[in-house]
Amino acid sequence: MPLSIQQVAKASGTTSRTLRHYDAIGLLTPSRTDTGGRRWYDDDALVRLQQILLLRGLGLPLGQIGQVLDDQVDELGALRGHLGRLQAEQGRLARQAAAVERTITARARGAQMDTETMFDGFDHTQYEDEVTQRWGAHAHATSDAWWRAMSPEERRTWKARAAALVVDWRTTADSGVGPGSPAAQELAARHVAWLGSVPGTPQTAGGPAPQYVLGLADMYAADERFAATYGGVERAGFVREALHQYVEKPHTDRR
Repeated sequence: MPLSIQQVAKASGTTSRTLRHYDAIGLLTPSRTDTGGRRWYDDDALVRLQQILLLRGLGLPLGQIGQVLDDQVDELGALRGHLGRLQAEQGRLARQAAAVERTITARARGAQMDTETMFDGFDHTQYEDEVTQRWGAHAHATSDAWWRAMSPEERRTWKARAAALVVDWRTTADSGVGPGSPAAQELAARHVAWLGSVPGTPQTAGGPAPQYVLGLADMYAADERFAATYGGVERAGFVREALHQYVEKPHTDRR
């Protein structure tokens, strides 16, 4: 049986207002609207909504989502493709989480880290489209050229620095200190310096552009892929808040 707009909003975790907006822009039309103006959605509409939310979660603008959905000929084929991408991403995140857990265990024990497995699931090139969309083709081309010019040893060193930063964020978040504490702010300064070391990062006179850092900080907490790297939404939220406090404090107060 068709579901009302309120039922669909509750089931999908969205809002009636969002569904009405999707209707207004022609992205998701209700299966029917009764004489009282109430919107109803059948199975076909629910499948389309599922795809909208999936593509929205991948960062596509609403205009592009409508074009993608309207252009697809084989709905089942498209759904299978979406499922394959989700399963691949799920597997990659599981490997990343396992790699970080191994790093934490090794650091806690003072043992030698296994560089052959600690970067499992980390792939510099897989976010090319996303980086280009968010920050421009020049940013990706510059950072990609820098990465490819590195020797294997330089890449291992840089990855180890990144992995250690993640471990230290997780440890600090779990220590009970606040995001504005000296320990968290020192880590935020280190994080910003790390970002600034990558060619192609938008820069100002004082280092990485504040809006760039803030945008990444927000993404860490909002994007499940990044949140998983930091050990979950709560820890990623700690990272976000610490970076916001660091960037937004007067420059003369930074250490």
